[in-house]
Amino acid sequence: MQLSSTAETPAAADLAPAAVRGHRTSPRSDLRASVGDAAGYSVMVGIGETYFAPFALALGTGETFAGLVATLPMLSGALLQLATPWGVHKFGSLKRWIVTCASVQAVALLLMPLAAMIYSTTAAALWVFAAATLYWAAGLATAPAWNTWIEGLVPKTVRTRYFACRSRISQVCTLLGFVAGGIALQVGSNHSWLLAAFAGIFLIAATCRAFSATCLANHSDVGRSQISPRHFSIRELLAHTRSQSSGRLVIYLLLVQTAVQISGPYFTPFMLSEEKLSYFNFMILMGISFAGKVLALTFWGKIARAYGARRLLVIGGLAIVPISSFWVASDWISTSSIPFSVELGGTSMLWELSPRLGYLMFVQLLSGVAWAAYELAMMLMFFEAIPRTERMYMLTLYNFGNAVAMMCGAIIGAIVLQLGGENHAAFLMLFGISSLVRLATVPFLALMPNVKTEILQPAIRVIAVRPDGAIDRPIVSSMSDTHRASDTKLS
Repeated sequence: MQLSSTAETPAAADLAPAAVRGHRTSPRSDLRASVGDAAGYSVMVGIGETYFAPFALALGTGETFAGLVATLPMLSGALLQLATPWGVHKFGSLKRWIVTCASVQAVALLLMPLAAMIYSTTAAALWVFAAATLYWAAGLATAPAWNTWIEGLVPKTVRTRYFACRSRISQVCTLLGFVAGGIALQVGSNHSWLLAAFAGIFLIAATCRAFSATCLANHSDVGRSQISPRHFSIRELLAHTRSQSSGRLVIYLLLVQTAVQISGPYFTPFMLSEEKLSYFNFMILMGISFAGKVLALTFWGKIARAYGARRLLVIGGLAIVPISSFWVASDWISTSSIPFSVELGGTSMLWELSPRLGYLMFVQLLSGVAWAAYELAMMLMFFEAIPRTERMYMLTLYNFGNAVAMMCGAIIGAIVLQLGGENHAAFLMLFGISSLVRLATVPFLALMPNVKTEILQPAIRVIAVRPDGAIDRPIVSSMSDTHRASDTKLS
């Protein structure tokens, strides 16, 4: 059996002949268009995908399904990533493939709210799942091609500075997106037109993705010479995983992902259905975790620079172990509240601040900081421990394995919830089990290679917002081409 993945070819865009590179606009125009793409895409993520699970709950599909719809559809995108070389070949260029996939993702967002018009809850659930699957298939399928394409568009001399700025804009737009979405849903809930509010935010998300696709269409077309299929047999893949430090890293990361996803997808149903949080409080808790993660990245980058990525991975790997179990302790915190009047959408809302909500805010802040350490270390290990020629392949492999791990963890969590009667106690048991399984992955940290990093913080793309912060993917070309994994010391 053969797997097809994307790999960077030796030819760089700035060395390719004009006939191969196709239509070329000015570099400044490409950079502006890429910022527009980042802004539109990020608002879409914040105001759109973040609220797939809450939308499923609002339709009455059940708590287990709401958790699964946030994870299982990602597998389709990971599978389609493996077909990217074929797609680029058929479409004739990286640009056509990427713009087409981005447009399909906008269509998926337009299809999502139609589920509210379906009378049968089962049929509505299937519609939501199908729309989410189309969304993730189109979204993740662009990743390998986009990483290769953007490397040929952004001049080497400005890559580090440019991608750092682009990432900050992306993070701000993501935050603005899900804050706006949370406020819209709270106003809709207050006025008894909640499903209309969901339709409105998904329409805005689709518009933002259409704007993003337009920006992508305004990029230069560098042809298809920079992406090529690389085939590995299953036997060779397993041998590579057993013998290489990069393989051990991937195995550890996938084990952690499985442990995390036992509980991760079910925090949203727990908050909205079991804790009965308002959409406003849900948005606040999500925002605190996301902001904590973003703000902590600079600090953790300095730690990585001083002590190495492996030590940071140990810190992060240990820090994320107890996070889910902290939610179990929330049951012991008082729910007595102090009311505050808040103006939202021209109407007044009573916001109740309780000790339990304050505790959960603190837990979410800790979660964001802990996940910042873990995920930054993970990306640095990819950049530094894996040779440059293997990065795109290993990243594609990891994305596929990551989606499988998410599926496995989510299914385990679903089984636990169903066996426990999908009640409050079952959720608390789920959070405790997740922490125990995370603890079981700690011994694998000793197998990680020693890596000294020169990178403070690689640029990232936020592809989803979750209660534990966000799901990020590194922008491979944001790493300086002057730095090589072969220059690092591994042991």
